Amino acid sequence: MKFRNLLLFTITLLLVLVSANEITPELITAFKVDREGESYKVYALRLPESIHFAGEKTPLDAPDIQERLDKELLVNTYWQSNMMLLLKRANKYFPLIEEILEEEGIPSDFKYLAVIESGLENVRSPKGAKGFWQLMPATAKEYGLEVNTNVDERYHIEKATRVACKYLKKAKNRFGSWTLAAASYNRGMYGTNRLLDRQLVDSYYDLLLNSETGRYVFRILAVKEIMANPERYGFVFNSEDLYNPIPVKKIGLDTAIANLAEFAKEKEINYKILKIHNPWLIENHLNNKSRKYYEISIPEAGHY
Repeated sequence: MKFRNLLLFTITLLLVLVSANEITPELITAFKVDREGESYKVYALRLPESIHFAGEKTPLDAPDIQERLDKELLVNTYWQSNMMLLLKRANKYFPLIEEILEEEGIPSDFKYLAVIESGLENVRSPKGAKGFWQLMPATAKEYGLEVNTNVDERYHIEKATRVACKYLKKAKNRFGSWTLAAASYNRGMYGTNRLLDRQLVDSYYDLLLNSETGRYVFRILAVKEIMANPERYGFVFNSEDLYNPIPVKKIGLDTAIANLAEFAKEKEINYKILKIHNPWLIENHLNNKSRKYYEISIPEAGHY
């Protein structure tokens, strides 16, 4: 009863205000800017007529496929701050990733897999995956990366990208599809294969999946569509707004480094800058009892 009375009072008040020209009916909205101005509007998006991943066409004629792509396009378009950051970071990191993908024979579209995995940052997941490609410790070691308390090469963007390429090539050979290879990056090759066998299908788009893997490829497709056509989705920027790669020189060594801060000072930088360009160095020293060969990146003069 109290709720009904409150509702009637609210409606009456709005009608009085409208009749008194205090506000106009078209501005009765949760996104009203001011009494005189335009209200903020949220627009539905028009799906692209066709979209491909790694040369494989997405079947947009199916209604569930349309809805799943629409969802990810909306989420990523209207999370404006995040997408703008991704566009800025892409200018810094895509050239290196694209170069390695090409060398390894992996389609360029897989750079967007790194985007959805990490946002192009060296992040750590609650489950222990790390780096741009969110590699788990066992997978990283299986493919030849060093992972311990002193060195974690999952944070080495070049080496981690090559490991991701090895995994994806193996998955493509197993499934015969780059789309399924991408899905298996999230679900695992064994898990993906088991689902295909159980459901008697051979396409990612025909699989009934859990929420995470079911969204996975569509997140890649949405990010690809927006980042390849930013103005179409309302993102406006100039080249000077983007982040840029910093040129570095590589210093090779096969010895230990007792103190990385002192090492950085000798190279005329500081510890912070050294770690920014070599995040795989975990501690303030490099053990290297095995005399392994490492290359340490030092930014060229004049960039800091």
